[in-house]
Amino acid sequence: MAAAAAALAPADPPPAMPQAAGAGGPTARRDFYWLRSFLAGGIAGCCAKTTVAPLDRVKVLLQAHNHHYKHLGVFSALFAVPRKEGFLGLYKGNGAMMIRIFPYGAIQFMAFEHYKTFITTKLGVSGHVHRLMAGSMAGMTAVICTYPLDMVRVRLAFQVKGEHTYTGIIHAFKTIYAKEGGFFGFYRGLMPTILGMAPYAGVSFFTFGTLKSVGLSHAPTLLGRPSSDNPNVLVLKTHINLLCGGVAGAIAQTISYPFDVTRRRMQLGTVLPEFEKCLTMRDTMKYVYGHHGIRKGLYRGLSLNYIRCVPSQAVAFTTYELMKQFFHLN
Repeated sequence: MAAAAAALAPADPPPAMPQAAGAGGPTARRDFYWLRSFLAGGIAGCCAKTTVAPLDRVKVLLQAHNHHYKHLGVFSALFAVPRKEGFLGLYKGNGAMMIRIFPYGAIQFMAFEHYKTFITTKLGVSGHVHRLMAGSMAGMTAVICTYPLDMVRVRLAFQVKGEHTYTGIIHAFKTIYAKEGGFFGFYRGLMPTILGMAPYAGVSFFTFGTLKSVGLSHAPTLLGRPSSDNPNVLVLKTHINLLCGGVAGAIAQTISYPFDVTRRRMQLGTVLPEFEKCLTMRDTMKYVYGHHGIRKGLYRGLSLNYIRCVPSQAVAFTTYELMKQFFHLN
């Protein structure tokens, strides 16, 4: 999963600024809090993913070795796709991505807050560990809830102009359901996705949350500013959010990337000529490693993901901070 959605939720409540004398208790509005949280996470995820949609399309093509582009690198493919399919070819599959990423970001945000509270209050786990645990659980929850949409998005993104198997989102759903085992066909590749999401989301939340809390604790004036909707709460400055999110996303992506490659190939299923050799996670990883090695197989397209991190996180965190203040979530 793109790093943007994974880091949507704040790791811990930021340090509160001292209240003025006579200030009352918490004034945060709780009416429809869950809905406002849902909207904030979903909007931030959509903005971030739309920004890096061309890179996502190229990543899918390179990971699965599409025969039109398999001889190209990341930058060459970014220029080759518009020449062959037009500018909008870079955004193929983005409609399905938006349908998926809105609930994905929203569910992950709310799940993270719920799991973090549960782990701290019920299990007695605190410190940095609860971020790691809550992040992993939230990521897996969001993946399970939105996986069929990701499956369809990948199938659409893999298509090349003139060789369409699916005419659109609804047709892709109907075809997969009819030809690939019904409901279970939409969850092909779920296991490597969950195994990859657990360390990805966990490490992402852990790294960002740790950097955020340490930064605001040791240099609140330099790195933080008062939230516009609640002056008693410190939030990171925009460029610091970008830096922390980029570092978190890069580290998490490096750890989990082989699972992402495996997931993509399993999701594509019958679209690939070698699909019979990639029916299970173990067989798929063995096939990719045996035929393409580590750098050009299990880590193919990783440089593209690094390139995605900075703009994706910039948009995700900037939008999310604006949405939090707009919806009075601080």
